[in-house]
Amino acid sequence: MDTSININSKKTYFSIVMILFWFSMYAYVPQLASYAEELGASYKLIGIIGGAYGLSQTVLRIPIGILSDKLMNRKTFILFGILCAFISSIIVYFIPNPYTLVLARFLAGVASATWVNFTVLFISYFRQNESAKAVGIVNSNCKIGQLIGMFIGGFIAISIGVRNLFFFCAIVALVSLLMGFFVKEEQVETVNESNKPGILTVVENKHVLQISFLGCITQFITYSTTFGFTPIVATNLGADSLQLSYLSTLNILPQILFSILSGTVFTTKFGEKKTLLLGFILSVIICVITPFTPNIYTLYIIQILSGIGSAITFSILMAMVVKGVESHLMSTTMGFFQATYGVGMIIGPMILGAIADSYGLTVGFSAVGVIGLLSIWFVVKLKETQ
Repeated sequence: MDTSININSKKTYFSIVMILFWFSMYAYVPQLASYAEELGASYKLIGIIGGAYGLSQTVLRIPIGILSDKLMNRKTFILFGILCAFISSIIVYFIPNPYTLVLARFLAGVASATWVNFTVLFISYFRQNESAKAVGIVNSNCKIGQLIGMFIGGFIAISIGVRNLFFFCAIVALVSLLMGFFVKEEQVETVNESNKPGILTVVENKHVLQISFLGCITQFITYSTTFGFTPIVATNLGADSLQLSYLSTLNILPQILFSILSGTVFTTKFGEKKTLLLGFILSVIICVITPFTPNIYTLYIIQILSGIGSAITFSILMAMVVKGVESHLMSTTMGFFQATYGVGMIIGPMILGAIADSYGLTVGFSAVGVIGLLSIWFVVKLKETQ
């Protein structure tokens, strides 16, 4: 009984650290595109700002995963990640311009790259057959932090300005960092029966490659729209800073619940493939109709549905990719998955931004939707081959 209470307290404490971590990196995201535009950035540069966040993740997640597995140490990387989140916010506060926004989002991506370690460490608090449950809670913690951050961030931005919001985010990151020193890491003994480097084992796994590709498409859609140019659509409809936060809040809110439901109730009742297919179909439809939204209130509804689609696809993919993976390859596998979907974070906003500069936002969103159709085809194919 005492052991159970101790484990639960570890889970709760670490969950708070994760929530604060994501708060610090997402409280300003709803205002990011419009703030960059206010500072003089073009659509293309706004796309680069969004892409910088995915670039650092793509470059670093695999090396971080490999090194973490080799050292069997997660906590050190977690503390480093939170420190990067702090630096990324404080830079913009002291030097506000479009180019420091690029640097800041790059550093935020470095911080996010350590999510590999957050995830694997939290999974270690659970039994092996509870990985889906653990991933659901991890994703919910992530969404709770983003939700609270974006909601409160809107009030701060409209009250004292977006620049001061970055300072507030830095303070929250600092609190998370200090708490992070007291996170407990479970030491797990592992045996690697193969002499083959872990990353080679991972890239030779067809299942991991397929799931990682789908993760890339998911983030391609999300970061080009919800965390990229949907706020521009809202601004064009007359939304202010507070309404931009409402928009993001309504997108994140259903994800807290559906992140858990998708990996438990839905997959039990419908199966992984059918649930995954539903999530992708919903995401693609929302992407295509977003630029045709007649008013901000309709866009609110669209963002709720977008959040549901995103939560369903991402949670299932994240649980599927580590299913059956040996403990000494957990970080490497998760790192590969997250690095691959980081590619989607990079090219999504950059492609939509480039198209929007030349042909307008409507064509840009439609192009992303067409690319998203590839995911639907691939999930159907995945169903036939698994």
